[in-house]
Amino acid sequence: MSGPLNGIRVVDWTIWQQGPFSTTMLADFGAEVIKIEEAKNGDPGRGLASVGGTGVSSGPGRNFYLEANNRHKKSVALNLKHPEGHETVCKLAQQSDVFVQNFRKGVARRLGLDYETLRRYNPRLIYASASGYGPLGPDADQPSFDGLGQARSGFLYSVNQPVSEPLNISGGVADQMGGIMLAFGIVMALVARERLGVGQEVDASHLGSMMALQGLSVSSKGIVGKEIGKAGREATYNPLFNHYKCADDKWLALAMMQADRYWKDFCRTMGLEAIVEDPRFVNMAARSKNCRQCIAVLDSVFLTKPRDYWLSALREGGDFIFTVVNTISDLENDPQVIANEYIVDYEHPSLGAMKLLGLPVRLSATPGEPRGRAPEHGEHTELVLSELLGYKWEDIDRLHKEGVI
Repeated sequence: MSGPLNGIRVVDWTIWQQGPFSTTMLADFGAEVIKIEEAKNGDPGRGLASVGGTGVSSGPGRNFYLEANNRHKKSVALNLKHPEGHETVCKLAQQSDVFVQNFRKGVARRLGLDYETLRRYNPRLIYASASGYGPLGPDADQPSFDGLGQARSGFLYSVNQPVSEPLNISGGVADQMGGIMLAFGIVMALVARERLGVGQEVDASHLGSMMALQGLSVSSKGIVGKEIGKAGREATYNPLFNHYKCADDKWLALAMMQADRYWKDFCRTMGLEAIVEDPRFVNMAARSKNCRQCIAVLDSVFLTKPRDYWLSALREGGDFIFTVVNTISDLENDPQVIANEYIVDYEHPSLGAMKLLGLPVRLSATPGEPRGRAPEHGEHTELVLSELLGYKWEDIDRLHKEGVI
């Protein structure tokens, strides 16, 4: 597989989502990723039954959670508590560029797979950890999952609604963001190794990654001493930076920051010429002061016509900034998503036709490839041991009999 990371080998000792998604991103851009799985049952994500109450099964012995987080990888099943299983991983690390793990702090050291141990085999190794709360501090050794990453980072209070209770966001966003940041850190470390010849440790946590996602909000508190306000859509400061429901129960979103520039043409397009000079709405300051009344007027008008009507009217009425509000189900039919291959078609060898999340980053000369499948548990064990590590078939047979693989 070609790509900017072609020739980079990654040992992926991760489970669930945060770590596996990170290495999937590397694999999408050409890295060879060898996934180390527990010999008996493999990644616990293989046995996941549901996410948010939704069944995850995508076929016999498969599920979309596993597929989404492990495409392109090779699976090697090992008993890491057996000395020869440990030795096999050390040999892999010796011949690899990156080692990734996301186990609770202390687990890697107890199994002899920590950075200090593996760097003796490969001083240029990039050793990356996906953690919950970062490598330092009183809670560095505490386990974490997606929901805890959302909770600890303040993200549960980020929804723009004037409510006091925290609201969970579905879809594993802390795991996804943690994986993205870890992949970013790994690529930076590879660049540093290219320039300076050094291996090093990389850590990306749920906590730090979700704080980065909310960078503007965190900066507001740090610089001016206040959190960004949460008024809700009914009291949005700028009514032309809001979303509105149409007659067919579909929504569209406006994003006109310089609202006074658009106000007159917008009112004309909406058939609201009568309020152009209304003292309550005549400029940004007035609309802000009377935002509830202004939004109520716009709500009543948008509800008179279906969304397609308003989209056409806004396109023809001026240089307005707007778009549709999609559901997840809408995305695969969105022409922009299709044109940019943010969702791609894929023919799975055993599950048939499906749609996969595409790549969010486009490289013109060395593009990545999102189409691929997750491996069966231990599918590539013999291949990796024989072709990469030079094990003889009689040794592989013995390792099978001894429960090492």
